[in-house]
Amino acid sequence: MADGRAEGPLQTLSRGIAALEVLAAADEALSIGELATRLGLHRSITYRIVRTLEHHGLVARDAAGDLVLGAGLATLARNVSRDLQTAVLPELTAIANECGMTAFLTILDGQEIVTLISVEPRAAVATVAQRPGTRHALDRGAPGRAVQRVVGRDRGTLPYETSHDEVTPGLSSIAVPLDVPGQQPAAIAVVYLTGGAVDVAAIGERLAEAATIVRKDFR
Repeated sequence: MADGRAEGPLQTLSRGIAALEVLAAADEALSIGELATRLGLHRSITYRIVRTLEHHGLVARDAAGDLVLGAGLATLARNVSRDLQTAVLPELTAIANECGMTAFLTILDGQEIVTLISVEPRAAVATVAQRPGTRHALDRGAPGRAVQRVVGRDRGTLPYETSHDEVTPGLSSIAVPLDVPGQQPAAIAVVYLTGGAVDVAAIGERLAEAATIVRKDFR
């Protein structure tokens, strides 16, 4: 009986974290029923989890009442690699506006990479969102392969990595490794719709330039 009581709160915490991961990976807002299905939980249990996460600002509702990640996650994430975020943000902003694409920073987390911050261009008519907290396997996509270069698993033949339709169908990415002493292995990247007229080499060079500038800030 005592063991059951001890495991209960841990199970609830685990389910809450799993719910956040599902919402972060989803391409659109989810209903309670959809979230329950993806978690493999009863709707009533999922509802209680969501209410708790809403209370802490970690989950919010869109105009239709469906579930999205809440602004409270941004507050929690501010201190994750804070120095790195501060150094990278001006470069991400410049790249996003120069290239007309969403620019973002990813870092290594176990065997996955997670988006830490992202910047969308000011003047673009339509852009691809890359939400902070989004994660995927290390061996998929340009940012993942760029991070692998930092940890010494892949040298690559070009100064940048590219991917098309690997993580999300219809989306492509260009990324460069970001190796900063004292910081998690990272990558700077952009994401855009597959099939557009894109000067991949020029963008790759711009990303590499940004990585060099950020590294100098830590010397």
